[in-house]
Amino acid sequence: MTDPLSPEEIDRYRRHIVLAEIGGAGQQRLKQANVLVVGAGGLGAPVIQYLAAAGIGHIGVIDDDTVSLSNLQRQVIHDTAGLGAPKVESAAAAVARLNPHVRFTGIAERLTVQNSADLLAGYDLLVDGSDNFDTRYTCADAAETAGIPLVTGAVGRFDGSLTVLKPYEAGADGTLYPGYRDLFPTAPPPGVVPACAEAGIVGALTGVIGTLMAMEVIKLVTGAGEPLVGRLLLYDGLAARFETLKYRRRNSGT
Repeated sequence: MTDPLSPEEIDRYRRHIVLAEIGGAGQQRLKQANVLVVGAGGLGAPVIQYLAAAGIGHIGVIDDDTVSLSNLQRQVIHDTAGLGAPKVESAAAAVARLNPHVRFTGIAERLTVQNSADLLAGYDLLVDGSDNFDTRYTCADAAETAGIPLVTGAVGRFDGSLTVLKPYEAGADGTLYPGYRDLFPTAPPPGVVPACAEAGIVGALTGVIGTLMAMEVIKLVTGAGEPLVGRLLLYDGLAARFETLKYRRRNSGT
């Protein structure tokens, strides 16, 4: 059982605690939560920052890359002094500076089909901030098998999207919620979706989508609001426009 909030934590999270939708009980749930984030890059950076600031008790981060100069335009959890360091080490230092009440586990590996079950063990929720479809499908399959929610997001040059997946649960009508393959049945052929190194990406875009992903995690943990289950949130940065598309399970069998 997690220890009660200390006086220092009560002061730190006071703006959460006064919210009726979160309150002291919700803040305690945040403290008890174990959240695993795949990727400490453009999306993972704001996710990690805001989850640490929110008081998530244990944050695990999977990333096998190192900090490079071209990362710093968007991966705001890292800095110039950390160039060449493993991203999980840079992220750990940033979290420690921000909130000493958060326990951090850095995993300098790549999530694969073979290791996903072991890496997800003990976590309550998975956040996918990866930049390729292979990892996204692996995250989706692993979270569904583990029976934990998945918050997943993606970004392009000036646009992004995110959704929440809980395909192991049924809605009020008894139909199972959709999974990742109900939204994206197959990955696009190689080369169709260019990497950001080729196409470019505006750095602030990853902050918009990553922060929204962190918001969905906080909602899921505390029970506040309505998570984006069965809904895909789309953001067009150039037009400053949000749209929400509903999607359902392709096979309605339970």
